[in-house]
Amino acid sequence: MNVFENWDQWKNFLGDRLNQAKQQGMPQGTINKLAEQVGDYLAAQVDPKNEQERVLADLWSVASQEEQQAIANVMVKLVQNNGTQS
Repeated sequence: MNVFENWDQWKNFLGDRLNQAKQQGMPQGTINKLAEQVGDYLAAQVDPKNEQERVLADLWSVASQEEQQAIANVMVKLVQNNGTQS
């Protein structure tokens, strides 16, 4: 199963990447900016694979730049306690 097809696996995947970035000393502002760039990429290149991704894609498509930054920041908060790595 592809990580994009299951919402919990996707959150764990993002949580793992977030934990790695923090362990390597990446500043929170940089993490938030990267989350926004990932959102831009996903919106342009990846077809949503589940209902949750569809909702995010729909919200992203109508959001202003400031609102997209807020969505990205909320996603970072959502996954910060997820992941399989300690």
